[in-house]
Amino acid sequence: MQLTKRFFMMNALTVLVSIALTVLAVIIFVAAYTKVLGPEADIDDFKRIFEVRSGIGEIKRGAQTLEFEQLLDKSYQQELSDRVKALGANAVILKNREVVYTTKKFNAIDIEKSLMLSDNMPNLDTLELEGKTYMFARADYSLQSGDKGVLLLLAPIKLKTGFYLFLGIFTVSFFILSFLIMNFWVSYRFSRGIITPIARLRDAAVKISEGDLSFGIAEEGEGEVRELCRTLEFMRIKLKESVYLQQKYDENRKFLISSISHDLKTPVTSIKGYIEGIIDGVANTPDKMEEYLETARSKAMLVNAMIDDLLLYSKLDLNQIPYHFEKTNLEQYFEDCVFDHRYEYEKANIKLALISELKEPVYVLIDRERLKRVIQNILDNSRKYMEKVNGQVDIILRETRTSVIIEIRDNGKGIPEVDLPHIFERFYRADPSRKSVDGSGLGLAIAKQIVEGHEGKIWVRSTVGEGTRMMISLKKY
Repeated sequence: MQLTKRFFMMNALTVLVSIALTVLAVIIFVAAYTKVLGPEADIDDFKRIFEVRSGIGEIKRGAQTLEFEQLLDKSYQQELSDRVKALGANAVILKNREVVYTTKKFNAIDIEKSLMLSDNMPNLDTLELEGKTYMFARADYSLQSGDKGVLLLLAPIKLKTGFYLFLGIFTVSFFILSFLIMNFWVSYRFSRGIITPIARLRDAAVKISEGDLSFGIAEEGEGEVRELCRTLEFMRIKLKESVYLQQKYDENRKFLISSISHDLKTPVTSIKGYIEGIIDGVANTPDKMEEYLETARSKAMLVNAMIDDLLLYSKLDLNQIPYHFEKTNLEQYFEDCVFDHRYEYEKANIKLALISELKEPVYVLIDRERLKRVIQNILDNSRKYMEKVNGQVDIILRETRTSVIIEIRDNGKGIPEVDLPHIFERFYRADPSRKSVDGSGLGLAIAKQIVEGHEGKIWVRSTVGEGTRMMISLKKY
């Protein structure tokens, strides 16, 4: 329920409950007063009022059976005077609003007021004259001459104004008290369900603004307040994740800068040393000069490759490189890969073969250039770390119901089991002897990023002395 509707309903309930409680309290008060303080007096008063009302009603009904001229008869007027005096009442006979007979002298203004009020009020009701309350009855006559006659009966009654004043004060006071109590209860409910949670949300917002995201925001309150708590907690979690990712990126950048600086130092130092050797005249023969220059050129190419790998990895890590996926025949694609690397492998005296276990053409959705970089990095590692004379590298293609498995198997030295969980980490090399091998140390980290960008998986199995099996899983198209 919306807060505005809830607030309106709670206030309406406050008023209704206060009125109901006041009515109940007045009923109880009147009942107690009648029973304890004045039951006999109240009964006598009610009896007196009933007798007066009945008496003047009877006189009126009798008068209505007579002609107006008969009301002017002295004997009737005497009888009328006796009957109204017995009731403690008074009678006034008027013709054309002029008094022709009265049992008590009334002020002309009061007589006129009585006529005006009795014209618009039902019979046997009350009116106020001279500060007193009168019960009245009225009989009207239309004369043949066109004149109008009126018989007006007035009986003063005594009301317990003190009691009614006290009852009025009690009623108003009780209503105000009950309304204040109900309003306090509503305020307490709103304070517990709205104001208190909002105060806690304010404190949480202050902590967030100060960078403190370690606390949790409880879902409390009702309606929109609970929804607001839930939304702010979700925002806090997202901010915390964002800060964590930013810290991670900062650490990654620091680690990359530190590691690449260390790895770049060796080839740059070599280039510097060979160039100084040329300048100092150490390379004093054409052959030696050519050897120095070729070494410096190869080291410069290595530095350039390391920088390229670093830039590529950074862009992949920040998801800044778009993928251009194409439907590709898997077997034909790896036939091209084998053809591209066959010359380098033959030069290194290593056999490279493609073994397809696919029963029919299988298609995958890949970025051809990016995946080619993955295969290149794996094949380059297999060629670099091959320490056997009869080296062999096989690319084996298999399939499952929903995916294809690409296995690149070599019979090289293998990787110790303790190093297997770390080979996809940046700048990681398995043993000290491999740290002297040229490379950026980012090859397999880049391969992992690209494969995961294809929603695939890459993992490794290796046995020292037997070789390494690098496997990639991709979804079928």
